[in-house]
Amino acid sequence: MLKQVKNLGAILRDISARLPSEPGFIKGSETFSWLAINQRVDAMAHALSRLGIGKGDRILVHSTNNIQLFESAWVAFKLGAVWVPTNVRITEREIAYLASSSKAAVMIYDAGYGTHADACLAATDTLKHMIAIGEPRGGELAYERLLEAGRAHGAFDVAEVVFEDPAWFFYTSGTTGHPKAGVLSHGQMAFVIVNHLADLMPGLSHRSRSLVVAPLSHGAGIHALVNTARGAASVLPESPRLDCAEAWRLVERHRVDNMFTVPTIVKMLTEHPAVDRCDHSSLKYVVYAGAPMYRADQQHALRKLGKVLVQYYGLGEVTGNITVLPPELHEIEDGPDSRKGSCGYARTGMEIGILDPRGAQLGPFETGEICVRGLAVFMGYNDNQAANDKAFKDNWFHTGDIGHLDAAGFLYITGRESDMYISGGSNVYPREVEEALLTHEAVSEVAILGLADEKWGEVGVAVIVLRQGKMASPGDLENHLANKVARYKQPVRYHFWEALPKSGYGKIVKKEIKSILMNQGR
Repeated sequence: MLKQVKNLGAILRDISARLPSEPGFIKGSETFSWLAINQRVDAMAHALSRLGIGKGDRILVHSTNNIQLFESAWVAFKLGAVWVPTNVRITEREIAYLASSSKAAVMIYDAGYGTHADACLAATDTLKHMIAIGEPRGGELAYERLLEAGRAHGAFDVAEVVFEDPAWFFYTSGTTGHPKAGVLSHGQMAFVIVNHLADLMPGLSHRSRSLVVAPLSHGAGIHALVNTARGAASVLPESPRLDCAEAWRLVERHRVDNMFTVPTIVKMLTEHPAVDRCDHSSLKYVVYAGAPMYRADQQHALRKLGKVLVQYYGLGEVTGNITVLPPELHEIEDGPDSRKGSCGYARTGMEIGILDPRGAQLGPFETGEICVRGLAVFMGYNDNQAANDKAFKDNWFHTGDIGHLDAAGFLYITGRESDMYISGGSNVYPREVEEALLTHEAVSEVAILGLADEKWGEVGVAVIVLRQGKMASPGDLENHLANKVARYKQPVRYHFWEALPKSGYGKIVKKEIKSILMNQGR
């Protein structure tokens, strides 16, 4: 029997009733109270409902961080629809695939992204309505005008949902070259919110403030849901890109006590002179994830901020919910009791298993694939049975990462099963970029791999074999990728070889390529 659960959208409704005048969203001179946010969300839910959008429909959202992006999640939840946010940095071709694969019925897009909206319309016939946050074009609807029209209908009754009902398509990159839609459900996300509050940020309250320095479409969006559950306001910088001086001014002005970020941004923030000029004594939880942090950067951050760092390890498919290394276990000195190199222990209610290739569970200090199970694990990939069969074999979710547990249950990640690398906190799967490069007339073969980089953690390096008689420069290849692949996925260096090393089966051996490049200091 399917179990009825609380609709995620009711979290916002309840907070607005309990803390109506408290701030919920702050950006520059604009402050929205929880009551105002809930009323805006209800109005937009009514407006979309009157357009025929309801339970199970997919709402694609392509926007920078703003109030409309924040409230679009709650609109989708209350309707029982599925929120499908995108990374605002992706290209038109990439978003067209998301629109088609998600079967989106509605698209909400920010000013300046009309070509992305056009690409989506051309890619699928499921889109019924285009809603512009800025000035609408012919045939489109205006977000704010729709919202105002919906106000007359008052409070919106949230849709009835069961545990497995999808709330969010969290797109994760895939080794096949196309992203996969991880299905996050109402019941699962309720567990994730409670778990984040218990393990990452205990003691959060409506007096708390959260600085948003990452896109709300992904990990920062989950963090915002957690803060909303306690009535803690989200504070957004006005700068479209990270401005460290502005970030520290906001921490001081709003007495920010928590933020979600990645190691690269922690490094930038703590190396900026403003960290010494501004009062950041209010900070309790600087949560970082997405990639391991270099030990030297971790020690520097601890010296600047004190013991406020919180590390977690968790894929989008497990909603950032595998391990935690809390502030008290972040040591500056490398003593015998320090957990240097560990990403922490299993989160409450979650179980980690290290499996060998046959699916047998390994013991402490034995290296194998990191697998996980528990209520934070997603429902599976939407409309992708082959990927689900691979990911959920042996009754565990397989992360594709390699590592071991110590005798006390602390996890250490030692490698990756796939070729995926992490650059600036973003997962990059080379095959997508390789396939794009192979469409260049001069490229015969290509191998892309991630190499260590002091600033970004890892960066992509491409090794190219050109077709006989053809020429191409790094600049030519960069121009070729410009409208095909998001900038953060593109290689930063190109090497041109006569041939690539291959196995006896004719497969390119990336391990050997990496060894050659590292020996050459590249």
